[in-house]
This record gives sequence, C-alpha cells and structure tokens, in this order.
Amino acid sequence: MTQTIAPRVRMLVLLFLAVTGALLAGAGPASAHAALTGSDPAQGVVVDKAPTRVSLTFSEQVSTTGDSLRVLDPKGTRVDTGKPSNVSGTTYAVQLHSGLPDGTYTVTYQVVSADSHPVAGAYTFSIGSPSKTSVSVSEQQAGGGVVGGLYGFGRYVSYGGFIVMVGGAAFVLVCWQRGAGERAVQRLVVSGWLALTAATLFLLLLRGSYTGSGKLGDVFDLDLLGQVLQTKTGAALVSRLLLLAAAALFIAVLFGAYDKREDEEKRDLTFGLAIGGTVVAAGLAASWSMAEHASTGLQPGIAMPVDVVHLVAVAAWLGGLCALLVALYRAKTPLEAPAVRRFSQVAFGSVLALVATGVYQSWRQLGSWSAFTDTRYGQLLLVKIGLVALLVGIAWISRRWMARLAETATETAADTTSDTASRAPHEEKETAAETATAVKEPVAAKASSGEAGAGSGAGDAQRATQLARQQAAMEAARQKREREADPNRSGLRRSVLAEAGVAVFLLAVTTALTSTEPGRTELEARAATAASSSSASDASGALTLDMSFDTGGTDGKGVVSVDLDPARAGANEMHVYVTRPNGRAFDVPEVKVAFTLEAQKIGPLPVTPDHITTGHWAANGVQIPMAGEWKIAVTVRTSDIDQVTVSKNAQIG
Repeated sequence: MTQTIAPRVRMLVLLFLAVTGALLAGAGPASAHAALTGSDPAQGVVVDKAPTRVSLTFSEQVSTTGDSLRVLDPKGTRVDTGKPSNVSGTTYAVQLHSGLPDGTYTVTYQVVSADSHPVAGAYTFSIGSPSKTSVSVSEQQAGGGVVGGLYGFGRYVSYGGFIVMVGGAAFVLVCWQRGAGERAVQRLVVSGWLALTAATLFLLLLRGSYTGSGKLGDVFDLDLLGQVLQTKTGAALVSRLLLLAAAALFIAVLFGAYDKREDEEKRDLTFGLAIGGTVVAAGLAASWSMAEHASTGLQPGIAMPVDVVHLVAVAAWLGGLCALLVALYRAKTPLEAPAVRRFSQVAFGSVLALVATGVYQSWRQLGSWSAFTDTRYGQLLLVKIGLVALLVGIAWISRRWMARLAETATETAADTTSDTASRAPHEEKETAAETATAVKEPVAAKASSGEAGAGSGAGDAQRATQLARQQAAMEAARQKREREADPNRSGLRRSVLAEAGVAVFLLAVTTALTSTEPGRTELEARAATAASSSSASDASGALTLDMSFDTGGTDGKGVVSVDLDPARAGANEMHVYVTRPNGRAFDVPEVKVAFTLEAQKIGPLPVTPDHITTGHWAANGVQIPMAGEWKIAVTVRTSDIDQVTVSKNAQIG
C-alpha cells in the first residue's frame, strides 16, 4: 500500500510546485485596481501657458505619499513642489514651480488603490512646443519584480493555510469527531495554522517594498514597516495575527481534550467550539474583505459580509476535502460512512453558498456580459467557473462511491452481528479452556523450578505483553488490508484525490483574481480614457489612428495607435501606443513608422520612436514636408522572427 500511496503523494507535491511556479513565472507588475481616468493637462497635449499644477483623476480613492506624483522637466529634474493633495473626490493634484520653460514634461505616479494594490504609470505633455526628453520611467515596477512575485506567493500560501486550517477543523467538529485523536488530521490543521501565520508575517514585511520601491533590500526597513502599520492593509494583517492567536487556542482545545471527554461533556464542548470557531473563522475571512475588493466600489456594506460568507464556504468545502483525503489515506482509525455522508452535506451547502455569493460578486465586479470576454478579470472568472463545475462533477462521483460504501458498511455490520451470535457459545468454551491452560502453565512451571519461579514468572509476563502487541499489530494490519481491498473505499479515495488536484488549481485562479483589476473598473477606465483622448484630440487638432495587427506569434495580436500633433505640415510630435486586444498596454521589441505621400511620390520617410514606458513610444520633431493624404505605415515586431506592417491613410495639414 505504501508503494501505491507514494506516487499519489508525489503527484500532489508536483502539482503544488507546478502551480506555484506558474504563479511566480507569471508575476509581473500587479494589475491596477484604481485606473487613471483623466488628467489636467491631458496626455500628449501642447499648452501655450505653463500650468500651475498637475492633477490626476482615478476611478477610486487612492493613498499617496510625498513621491506618489512627480513632474519631471526635459532634463529629468523634478518641478513639483511637494506631496500631492486630494482636491476633490478621486482627484489628486501637485503644485508646480513658476516660470517653467517650454518643452516636454513627464508626469509619473505611483499610488495604492483603495483595495490595497499598487498603481503606477506615466505620460507626457508639452509647454509651448515639444522637445526631445531623455526621461525614462520604464523601470517602474509597482507590485512587480522579485518582491511582487514573493508577495503573490505569500498571498497564495495564506489562502491555502486559511482553507486547510478552517476546513480541517470544521471537518473534525461537524463530520468526524473521532478524528480529533488522529495524528495525521492534527498535523494537517496545525500545518494550516503555521502556513497562515508565517505567510501573514511575510506579507507584513514585504508590504512596504511591494507598494513602494519594489527593492528586496527594503523588506526589513523599519520606517516602511511603521508606515504599513498605519494603512488599512497593515491593520488587516495585524488583526489577522491576533485572530490566529485565538485560533491556536481553539485548535489546542479541539485536539487536546476533546476526544477524551464523556458524551454529555462533548455535546456542551461541541456547541462552544462551534460558536467560537465560527467567530474566529469569520474574523479571519474579514481580514481579507476589509482591505481588498469588497471594501471599495459598489455596495461595500453588502459586499464585505457576502465576501466573508464566500471565503468561509470555500474553506469548509476545500479544507474539508483535504481533511477527508488525509483521513482516507493516513488515519489509523477507519473513516466511517456516516462521516463521509455528513461531509457531503456540508460540501453541498457550501456549494450553494458559493453560487449565491459568486453571482453577486460577479455582477458587482463585471457589470456587463461583455466584461466576461473583454477583460482579464472576466476571463479568469470564466476559468474559475469551469473549475468549480469540474469540481462539482467529481464531487458527484464521490457521492456515488460514498453511497456504495455506506451500503457495504451496513451489510458488513449485519453479517458481523450474525456471525458473532452464532459463534458466541463455541468461542466462550474455547476462551474458558484457553484461560484455564494459561493459568495452569505458570503454576506448573513455578512448582518445578523452585526459587527460579519468580524470575520465570516475570519473563512469562514480558513475553505475554510482547505477544499481545504482536497480535494487536497483526489484527490492525489485517483490518487495514481488508479496508484497502474494498473497491468502494478505493474508488472514493481516487475521486477525492482528483477533487483535491482540481482544488489546487482553483485556489491558484482565485489568488490571481484577487490581484486583477475588476472588469467593471477596467471598462469604465477604458471609456474615460478614450473620451479624454478624443477631447484632447479635438482641442488640439491632433490625429489619432488605431490599427489592429497580428504577427502570428506568441502575444502577436494587438492594437497600435499613432497620435500625431498638430497633424500639420512642419514639425509634429508623434506618440505610438501598443495595447493588447483587451486594452492593456504591453511592450514589443520594436516599433517603426513610415510616412508616404503617394500622390507626390514622397517617401517613405522612416521614423524610429524612442521607448518611453510600457506600451508607449514617442518621437519629437517629426517633419511632414507638405499637406496631403499621407499613408502612415507601422511595423510591429513581437519576436526575433514575427513582425507585421499595418497602414492607414490620413489627411495631414
């Protein structure tokens, strides 16, 4: 049996490492949950008079520090006067020095959204006329880099620890109280507690660097830690640590004295543990709800309690599933069919709660059917729904195995009762004869050995004890072989193992969802940005062209946008933006632009713009020799061998 279990355990470990590796490998800059919806001056505009301040408007309130909003002149020198201020609602502004010279200025921002995630970005505007700027902000990695990857891993472990601890304890308390004395189950729940505690401390240390510099060396900066403790997220993490102290007491009582009490005492203790455990579990779940998605946006007063119910239901289902798996594979005491049946009922109730709360959360975070396919949040949610459906399907198979196991257990119990009744008189006679023989042999030995009788008696007692142990071990091994030979129990084990494997992936997708910008916010920000760009273009006479491309390689699809200002004969400022089909900016190895006036046989005039920030290239002083209908061709290269050229005609001048 050990040889059979080992490959399955190795498979689970490899599965966990694979998902963890995927999370770390895909850890890039964190998705912004507060999006920039407007700015003054607007992106790419040329103003005649130097502004006195720069203001940014976000889709929700954000937290700022002294360096959250910076304005850099063409040489890279800061020209803002200090810490940003909240001028109204979700608009934040920083004052500028007076007498700023003409040229192109770069605005950078790095803030923390209301749901705890860092947001960073940059754009440019010009005073008088554009100028070539050497300012580069492409290395900004709010929530990215090594620290971002470690923070994401810590979040995954914290969710896993919460699920295992809460679900495992609930399984023992509600479904299998005899499991309180099982070492394997005890180790599972304690491991969940240790994982959640360690991950919480880990996140608390990483938080300052995660939302700030992104440097690994700042993890142990006490000043940053002090600032984190004053934030909403810091308070949530500290509250989680305090609740984990209460959870440790709960676990100690559950496993330390629970299984040694009488039935009446157990009933009273069960009621107390159920109340206390529910309060602690809800409090731990609230430490996520009070600081993340549920705490901001639409209806936070309803969303936070709903989120608590959602998290507790996930823990009861998936954590109980882990405990069931351990009980089936590692427990010395056979797992009774009624315990499996009770867990099936708990899981069914948890699924109903998940569906109800999930529907509400989906409406709240997406807002429209199109957001399912047009946003990354919606796409991840579709994957999660598919995994939940698969998990429910496997659970239905487990219920069938459980029903067969219950039938077999009932038949076995009936057969055992019948055999016991028929063998009772005969076994009583045999037992009496064996007892008499056992008594006579030591007495005879004593009489024949004289003084040596005392030592011989002690040796016989020791041998009898050893024999009893051997017989007990043989009996336990026999019962174990019988359990392993039961096809219904083996089928249940396989189906529960499959459920646990799917649950690992489900947890990974859920973790990714919590760090992804909600679809409703992304679509609103996209619409606001489009409106702002259109307004700016109308005001300045700038030209904007959007062209879809497909190089055929990995990440080969997207949209390239060319902004030309003032779109007249002479010098122009050009900005090129590359976005994915869902509107997210991303970098490609190379972007080139060429202008051709076919009517006058002029061109192509090549322009290679400079990379400014993620998905943004710019070139100043682009010379258009004369007015006319120009063909603007853009070459996009997405890899060493994958590139494509797309073009549009536009009237310039």
